This record gives sequence, C-alpha cells and structure tokens, in this order.
Amino acid sequence: MTDQIKIKSALISVYSKDGIEELARTLESFGIAIYSTGGTFDFLTGKGISATSIESVTSYPSILGGRVKTLHPKIFGGILWRRNQLTDVEDIEKYEIPSIDLVIVDLYPFEKTVATTNNDEEIIEKIDVGGISLIRAAAKNFKHVVVVPSAELYSSLLQTLRKNHGVTSLADRKLFAAHAFNVSSHYDTQIFNYFNREEYINVFRQSIPTATPMRYGENPHQAATFYGDLKRVFTQLHGKELSYNNLVDVDAAIQFIGEFTEPTVAIIKHTNPCGVASRSTLLRAYLDALACDPVSAFGGIIIANGVIKKDIAEEINNLFFEILIADNFEIDALEILKSKKNRIILQKNSFTFSKRQFKSLLNGVIDQNKDMKTEHISEFQYVTEIKPSAEESEALIFANKIVKHLKSNTIVLIKERQLIGCGMGQTSRVDALRQAIIKAQAFGFSTIGSVMASDAFFPFADCVEIANEAGVTAVIQPGGSIRDVDSIRYCNEHNMSMVFTGIRHFKH
Repeated sequence: MTDQIKIKSALISVYSKDGIEELARTLESFGIAIYSTGGTFDFLTGKGISATSIESVTSYPSILGGRVKTLHPKIFGGILWRRNQLTDVEDIEKYEIPSIDLVIVDLYPFEKTVATTNNDEEIIEKIDVGGISLIRAAAKNFKHVVVVPSAELYSSLLQTLRKNHGVTSLADRKLFAAHAFNVSSHYDTQIFNYFNREEYINVFRQSIPTATPMRYGENPHQAATFYGDLKRVFTQLHGKELSYNNLVDVDAAIQFIGEFTEPTVAIIKHTNPCGVASRSTLLRAYLDALACDPVSAFGGIIIANGVIKKDIAEEINNLFFEILIADNFEIDALEILKSKKNRIILQKNSFTFSKRQFKSLLNGVIDQNKDMKTEHISEFQYVTEIKPSAEESEALIFANKIVKHLKSNTIVLIKERQLIGCGMGQTSRVDALRQAIIKAQAFGFSTIGSVMASDAFFPFADCVEIANEAGVTAVIQPGGSIRDVDSIRYCNEHNMSMVFTGIRHFKH
C-alpha cells in the first residue's frame, strides 16, 4: 500500500455552512464525488454543487427529528474499510457499500449553546452523536481516510488538496486524525463537565483548545505556552507581546482590583500589590498609590478601575512601567501613553472568571475553590473591650482586602484608604510586620493611628506588641490561635481594638 492516496469521494456533514461552498467546489474541481446529509445536501445543491444524499445511499430517511441520519453500516462501512484487507474488500463489494475517502464534519455547537442558554433540553439536543461518530471512525482509519473535524481546518485541507492535486500522504492523514481526536476529546470534555456540574464524579478534566506560545517562561531558558483566549479578558491597545511573567502579574492585578468599587489604583510587582489607594478621583488615587512605594513601582503593573483621562495619563507617563490596565481610555490619554512603543496598554473587558483554580503539583494537579471571601463589618467578632470606630472599621476592611492578595506571611498597614506599609512572603509574621513598618517609615509615612491586617492568626502576642509601639490603633486578623487570649489581653491593656474574622487568607 502506497502512503499516497488520491481522494475520490467525500462525505460532508456540517452544522455551520460557513466556508463549505468554497471547499465543496474545490472537491468538485478534482472530480471528487460528494455525499452529504439533509441540511448540507440542500445547501450544496442549492448552490449548484452536485451531491448525493445520504438517504439515497442508506435507503433510510433522517428519523427521530434528525437525531439519526448517518448512523448506518453503509456509511460507516464506507469509512472504516481497510483497503488492503481482502475480507474488508469482499464485504464492501458484497453489500454494495460506497467507499468514502474524506470526511468533513462541523459539530453541533454544544459549548456555545451552554454559554448562551440555561435551557437543558436545548443544550441536550446540541450533543452531536452522528458527527462525533463520523470523526472517530475516519480518524481511526487514517491510513486510508482523511478527516476534517471542524471548520477551522478547511483552509488546511484546501492547501493540501491544491498543493498535491487531490492527493494526500500518510503524514497528512495522520495529522488530520490528531486534530480529529483533539476536537472529539474537547467536545466530550465539555459535555462531561456540563453533566458533572455538581461534581458527583470526582475527577479532574479540563480542555482548552486555544494556545498562545510565549517568548519564554518565567526565565529565558524556560519554554512556555498560554492556553486560553486572552481576547475575552482584555483588549491590547498598545505595546509589545505579553510575556509569561506579564500574564501572571496581569492576572493578579485583575483579581485584585475586583475587590474595590470606589475609584482605586493599584500598583503590582511580582503579583504583590505594593501601592494601593482609593480616592474620589483616579488621579488622586494614582498619586497616593505611587507614594506608597515609588521604588517598587518602577517597572510594575498599574491597574485602575475606571477611565484613564488626560490628567492621570500625564502623571503615569512620568513613570517607567510595564503594563497599564483600565476599564477604558480617552483618546488624548492614549496618545500620551503610546509615546513609549514597548508599553503594554490593556483595556479590561467584562469577563466572569472561574471560581476554581488549579496548578500542577508533584505527579498530578491540585484543584481548589478560589479565595472569594471578602469580609464585611457586620461579620466582625469584637474580642477587645474597645471596639474600632466607624472610620477604623472601614480601614480594617480596606486592609483585609489587600492582605488577602499578598504572599504569606503578610502584614498590611493602612491609613485613610491608602496602603502605607506591607510585609509579604516572610517566614515569620513578626518579620512581615517589621518589614511593613520599615517600608512605611522609609517613604515618609507615620504609622501612628494606622490599622493593621494579618492574613493569619498571631501565635503569640509579639505582633500586637510591636504594632502598638508603632502607633497602630486597630487590628483585624482571623483569630484561632491557642494563645489568642494573650493578644487580646495586651490590646485591652494598651487601649487597642481588635476584631476577628474567622477567615484565614493564606496565599502561596
């Protein structure tokens, strides 16, 4: 058997008719006989393209409201027969089964239907049975048959046919078969995940068909690929191609800014917010966020939850930064920001993120619910004799939103809806607090009258002792230590207020 096979017949069964006319006319030009199903047959013949209906081959009409059209031995025999097997040749001749050398399918849009309706009956009807069976059969018999499993591959088939005058090689057919199993496995994964929404079956199964190769990974010697559709999350308005590290920071920035409704600007460095402020205007918020830590802001990621206007653009333009993300940009602001060709400017799209996250770990994958919890004042557990004032309570909530997004161990110091100091990624909570105080003082902030948030409980009273010496007046922490009473006692003795949330916010 030669690996070069000339296509003589094709079966076309497609949901979407986009692009199929050009493909069918090309098949006709090479003298390839076309078989097609109901809707596809009507479309092709309506365009003046010669085709034979499946019904005339099987002598059975489409039944059950279109649920059964191609599921017949005369169709699958024509696809699956092995041209070099004598018994298969005898069966084909005996039962007068027409040979099919090319199968072209475009499946029912199950995934799109799930995304656009909650109607279970409509969704179920979009589970393709015949089409997926045709794809698998043709892919299995790739040594003899070409399979085109989706409209995205029409151009590849056209290129192959035109280049080789209707002839395919074994390598061509095997590549199309690989695409076919990619399409079918993704399709089945979407169906499984729909039926397993309540996670009755505890397995990890994900399929992401869109891939974007990165220039490199976390470091230049590491290869990397992003799987997903970035255009759904943001629109890039300017700048160079995003890197692996850029994407990690962009994700952290977008997740973080979602905590705030008032005009807020955050500056992110290596996924950690190093400058945050909420103000009446974005301009004021940016200036105060930058003041938090202007050193770390260099080369960072800036994100704002509003429209970037000319006034804030002029200020931002004075800073060297990697990426700016906002809900929108005024034209004159963009002109200013585009003055540096490599700056990445992203317009954030409205997008609902998954509530779950996963990553590779050891010899498998670990999956968990995202930390979606944002505490409210009504949930405070008042554990000290003095309660925080209304102003302090608001500041504690603000602090807790930030501490949730910093690497553990972490401590945050806040004054008037502005981050004034933070310590993160430390091996002890005491070190994180000392780092926060040093950072605040280094950039001219007084910690007197500030509030403090911790991502986890205090195992000893040392943190509230150090905080009191720095002038902190109110504390928010999860609580839960066997020595909570020591921290509470110290706060009572030194007129500090402290609230527990019962919620830990570790981040690794």
